Amino acid sequence: MEQIYTIPVNEAFEASRDDASCGCPLCALYNKLENNELETILGASMMEPDIRIKTNKEGFCRTHYDMMFVRKNRLGMALTLESHLDELLSDLKGGGILNPSKPQKRISELEGSCYVCKRIEFNFRHMADTVVYLWDKDEEFAKKLKAQPYFCLPHYRLLLEFADGRLQKKKAALFAKDCAEVVNKYLEELKGDVSWFCKKFDYRYGDEPWYNSRDAVERSIKFLRSDIHLPEPPKNQKN
Repeated sequence: MEQIYTIPVNEAFEASRDDASCGCPLCALYNKLENNELETILGASMMEPDIRIKTNKEGFCRTHYDMMFVRKNRLGMALTLESHLDELLSDLKGGGILNPSKPQKRISELEGSCYVCKRIEFNFRHMADTVVYLWDKDEEFAKKLKAQPYFCLPHYRLLLEFADGRLQKKKAALFAKDCAEVVNKYLEELKGDVSWFCKKFDYRYGDEPWYNSRDAVERSIKFLRSDIHLPEPPKNQKN
């Protein structure tokens, strides 16, 4: 399974290695998956019966409803919502005094589900596992991993989780060491940039240069909580 994902994983790691502004390669992979899923669900697939059955049952989280809405395909959304609401009307009928648990159960299921999230999660976890697989099997990829600008904390944890599940104990420790070197180096730099940003609001440092601190707050948030759910890319930009 992991070999299916080697090309996009390699591409993401090469892009971030060559251009630090690309940020965490796992975030880039997540955003690519998310963009592809949103493009697909608002495209031809919304008319496919098997897809419609799934979206009727699972619905979408608020984040992905909002992301679909800003893509300006209101007809696509309306067609999806039409059948979803129709099925919900049928599901919720019979609730109330005679069967109060019926709507509670259905709504609870809906609140915890999202068709797009489920699709992304399936593929993304395989991609994270592929990172560990490539590190173990490909020396060149191991060099790419060590040359990354950073891994955000949520995806750093995810990589360690898959390393523990896939690798023997000694190799998992070596993988963790390589990742830790990337993360700790960036964390030290980030802390210094945030500290300098704070000092720049002290009049005594008013004439000093900003160095690399102007966007330190934004970069800290991306590092701590990931950089995902990005706006739709321009139409002339490749996914």
